[in-house]
Amino acid sequence: MNNPTNYFRLSALALLWGSSFLLIKLALEALAPTQIALTRIVLGALVLLALCAVRGLRIGRDRAVWRHVAVAALFGSTLPWVLFGIGEQTVDSGLTGVLNATTPLWTVLFGVLVTREAPPPARLGGLLLGFLGVLLIFAPWQGTGMLSWGVLACLGAAVSYGISYVYIGRKLTGQHGLPPLVLAAMQMIAATGYAVVALPLDGLRPVHWDLLALVSVAVLGIFGTGLAFALNYRIISDEGATTASTVTYLMPIVSVLLGWWLLGEELGLRILLGMAVVLVGVLLTRRSPTTRTTAVPTTVQEEKMSEGNRTGATAVEQRTRTEELPPIAPPKGWARLHLALMRGSQLYAELATNHPMK
Repeated sequence: MNNPTNYFRLSALALLWGSSFLLIKLALEALAPTQIALTRIVLGALVLLALCAVRGLRIGRDRAVWRHVAVAALFGSTLPWVLFGIGEQTVDSGLTGVLNATTPLWTVLFGVLVTREAPPPARLGGLLLGFLGVLLIFAPWQGTGMLSWGVLACLGAAVSYGISYVYIGRKLTGQHGLPPLVLAAMQMIAATGYAVVALPLDGLRPVHWDLLALVSVAVLGIFGTGLAFALNYRIISDEGATTASTVTYLMPIVSVLLGWWLLGEELGLRILLGMAVVLVGVLLTRRSPTTRTTAVPTTVQEEKMSEGNRTGATAVEQRTRTEELPPIAPPKGWARLHLALMRGSQLYAELATNHPMK
């Protein structure tokens, strides 16, 4: 990484987002799913608005932008967070984190359906492998009743995330000149309206004053939503969306370990294997086809950046040469694994630029 501090930021981000399922589980002792979603959204919105104010960023007023933000808020915040709360009433927090790990698969699937373009073989293979991992988790052939309403609610939340990422990528990312932090704050504002509308579904019941549960939802809103969005924004600014999106691989591991350690949840070998298969499928969907060239005449463009202004215009000097390029040895060992990870995040990483994940 360009800034070693971002290793700690990435670790903190994985802990915050990976622990969100544990915090939801604890918060359910005092609050209904819609109450948890509303509290989380309001606290997150306040944190993001405060950060915008500190940085001198103004909330956009364009009605067209707000219409797009409203759609993103529905599918990217309110709906999945309510569904996760409903699902975790009967589903372990660790399994919820595993189901959430399917989000990149749905993102790629909806992206392919929208563009109507045939995906590269590696990406198609990743999709098939990822959904085979989901099938392994559910194991319908065992007749264990794994496909409960709670599980379907959690899976529906991941599907909703996938829809939101594709929509944001087509309608919001880099099209309106607004910083990602401002778009995140706008999304939380719009999500607040949806959460208030959804509150009568089950949120009118009295709140149980359980201290641990109330602290959990406060941590979820302030740190897991507000500050986590800001952390992700900083990592994207320093390292790029590709590096930031590697948190996807860490979140289910964190959720499983925390559920096992703090709540005594146990996940069978089949579910852990299914999670591994899903993550391998996600990795394959992020790989891009590469073409290798050997010896060809090329035109080389040398770009010289002005030292006074890194974002200024570049002076491009062109010269033609007909030298045969020496072959490049393929990477080995850790370098190959690192390259495979960093090559990923094509569609999903670009979308994460303006919409941090969970």
